[in-house]
Amino acid sequence: MESLLNAIVLLLNFLVFPALAYGSQLALGALGVTLIYGVLRFSNFGHGETMSFGAMACILFTWALQSWGVSLGPLPTALLALPAGIAVTAAVVLATDKLVYSYYRKQKAAPVIFLIASVGVMFVMNGIVRFIIGPDDRRFADGERFIFTAREFKEWSGLAEGLALRSTVLITVLTAVVVVAALFWFLNRTRTGKSMRAYSDNEDLALLSGIDPDRVVRIAWILTAALATIAGTLYGLDKSYKPFTFLQLLLPIFAAAIVGGVGNPVGAIAGGFVVAFSEIAVTFAYKKFLSYTLPPALVPDGLAQLLSTDYKFAVSFVILVVVLLVKPTGLFSGKTL
Repeated sequence: MESLLNAIVLLLNFLVFPALAYGSQLALGALGVTLIYGVLRFSNFGHGETMSFGAMACILFTWALQSWGVSLGPLPTALLALPAGIAVTAAVVLATDKLVYSYYRKQKAAPVIFLIASVGVMFVMNGIVRFIIGPDDRRFADGERFIFTAREFKEWSGLAEGLALRSTVLITVLTAVVVVAALFWFLNRTRTGKSMRAYSDNEDLALLSGIDPDRVVRIAWILTAALATIAGTLYGLDKSYKPFTFLQLLLPIFAAAIVGGVGNPVGAIAGGFVVAFSEIAVTFAYKKFLSYTLPPALVPDGLAQLLSTDYKFAVSFVILVVVLLVKPTGLFSGKTL
């Protein structure tokens, strides 16, 4: 019985908790992609760099607050800097829309033109971010690192396996729950949110109903900036901030959005967790887990790892290909926004 408990604790510590945090970050990122697809009908390849820009803005404000001696005690100061980071990012994406995407909307360009334009925006924004904050790792997390440590858990439980809960994991999951609940309330309960959904369902009918399309687009970009900043900052707090990482994150974020069904917010959330749990489960070394659950003679000599962590993004690619081949409309197809 004790071996089974140790095995469960091991999985919680190294698979479930990290996947919950990573899945929350991917879900928020995929929600941003879904919002833009639902309203503007194109796949925004610049979303990963928007996350990077938002996180960078939040880091700069965090450093300023820390230099002034302002903090949230046991919580990361970055939470205090989030509103300012969101405001700056929203201003940048609105300016980008004015300078780039509004021109193609007036031309009634095909979605593929918007997609190509977003790739250009992605590279420009990546260059701006690296110019401002540099290409190196940036750490900005402060406050308490753990809710409880592995040693404290061992002393409390008497088990051989320790369980640690990092504060960033709990903050990430709770923040994602609050943000998703607020977004769904906004889309389903407010007049502006219903206007966005009507515009997404039928643009021509929405225009005949008197809905201002420019206002709908502005609100969509502001919401996307907020989601991207929160997701990028939470990712940076949970791991560390490095500009190039967000370019790589684009693949799992799009995989999450497509797995759930592009344009469907519920699908984006489910897709985020499907991709996160798949990546971590496939790259997890099961040798210690098997040592708790199998007789010693059956425990393998190797790590019992299906794939090296260096190739974890390949898992997202495989999931993406399988979904596109088997169910291109995603798991929650049919309804957008």
